[in-house]
Amino acid sequence: MRNLDPVDVAVVGQSLTAAAREMGAKLVRSAYSTVVREARDASAAIVDARGNTVAQAELIPIQLGSIGETLRPCLARFPAETLEDGDILVNNDPYQGGQHLQDVFIFSPIFVEGRVIAFAASVAHHLDLGGGAAGLNNSASDLYQEGIVIPPSRFNLPRDWNGGPFERFLAANVRVPAQTIGDFNAQLAANRVGAARVAELARRHGAATVTAVMDAMLDYAERRVRAAIAALPDGRYEGEDWLDDDGVGEEPVRVHVAITKAGETLDIDYAGTAPQVARNINAPFASTVSATLSCLKLVLTGPDVPFNEGAKRPITIRAPLGSLLNPRHPAPVRARMEPCYRAFGALMQALGKAAPERVMAAGYDTTTAIALSRLGPAGWQVHLDIHGGGWGARADGDGEDGIAGPLGNCANTPAEVVDAEYGYFRIAEYGLRPGSAGAGCHRGGTGLRRVFQMTEDNVGFALYADRFKLAPRGLAGGVDGWPARCFVERDGTTIPFRSKAAMTLRRGDRLVLETAGGAGHGPATARSNEAIFHDVEEGLVGDG
Repeated sequence: MRNLDPVDVAVVGQSLTAAAREMGAKLVRSAYSTVVREARDASAAIVDARGNTVAQAELIPIQLGSIGETLRPCLARFPAETLEDGDILVNNDPYQGGQHLQDVFIFSPIFVEGRVIAFAASVAHHLDLGGGAAGLNNSASDLYQEGIVIPPSRFNLPRDWNGGPFERFLAANVRVPAQTIGDFNAQLAANRVGAARVAELARRHGAATVTAVMDAMLDYAERRVRAAIAALPDGRYEGEDWLDDDGVGEEPVRVHVAITKAGETLDIDYAGTAPQVARNINAPFASTVSATLSCLKLVLTGPDVPFNEGAKRPITIRAPLGSLLNPRHPAPVRARMEPCYRAFGALMQALGKAAPERVMAAGYDTTTAIALSRLGPAGWQVHLDIHGGGWGARADGDGEDGIAGPLGNCANTPAEVVDAEYGYFRIAEYGLRPGSAGAGCHRGGTGLRRVFQMTEDNVGFALYADRFKLAPRGLAGGVDGWPARCFVERDGTTIPFRSKAAMTLRRGDRLVLETAGGAGHGPATARSNEAIFHDVEEGLVGDG
């Protein structure tokens, strides 16, 4: 449809965005598990009939950037014109567009006059999806040990859910069926809201207008991103970052990127990145794409530029097959956020050579995930939480203190909620980590400290994180942040952990987690003595 009325574009476009945000709110508020209901590890979007993400809720960037990548394999097997009322498409396969198995994507077709004009999409990180350990299996050496694989599949809700075979299959293969099935229902409820809002828009404005506005939204994002890219100087820019280790050995693991900027386009090539590894810190390619786009969006554009499929059009992304950022099936991928954050850091470093005023110093930049689980008389209980840390400083400001990383955006899980829902441990301490921020003209953000007191024996503990060995690096003369650490205090002794670890805890153990602080930007000499004194007095940076 040509000559769209600008008012239609504004009204329908904003309504689609509002629908996606309402979906996100519905999903979070309806969820059963704390990891979705409190930490908000979930996302929602409106996707057009071709699989292009049009509008998204403001939730998890790493999930949002790959929703279209996850739907398209479903549509290749089950084309939109073959779908029927009540059908849903489901996919969590990391080797067919997914992320890791715990992120299950559900797509509900939106029918108008018997034709699919769009999809309501949701994804949630499920507390337990089977596999070799409750909540988190750090020792997995292949994908199958990490949980149930749901390849691109078509189910019908009246037939397969609400006591049907798909629901019963899931409930029989997870340790906490009430939470898992409850969170699936929350996704379905969110999709129902999104479908209703889009169908209502089509009735009011016409299906042709709604689909034309979707196309216009994609074109607008493309134009804005092309303009942002064009403002950079042409050239080739390289960057690299390192993971602590591969979870088995002691050697750091490299992530390398080269950016070639020409006119309005960017070519992103991760050649030179380490080969895939034996443990779960591999990133499926969809996650690599999502991390890359998230970094580019952060550096190149502002909040007024929508993060939809159109933003991808000027950008080519490649990673060698068999590498850490594009592994071969069936490599384990549960901790894929760790290499994704190193891709983010390498890309940030490379972009800093083209636009140094726009990038930030390294932060804690990691997913710090802890699982605490126990099998009691009433069955399994599983607690999974994602912990924040300090962001790196920018050229124009300090880093943020104790919040989620730029790819994760998970919220704080209140200690009161944790204590109310779990009886085998309690939160003994929670606060900022004094002195962990790197000094500079602008200081980094401070990390967090959280202490878990075990109140029962036989508590399973599993951790994946990073930045335990290699501290966040300062930028432009700024000081490095402090690295993270985790340990158990038991009977007067301290048992330290690596950044990927597991152990059985017992009553009386104190599990201490301290996340990394962000690095500083610019030399501290450029900061006033009064500001430096304030930072030291407040315990934000060290006095050295």
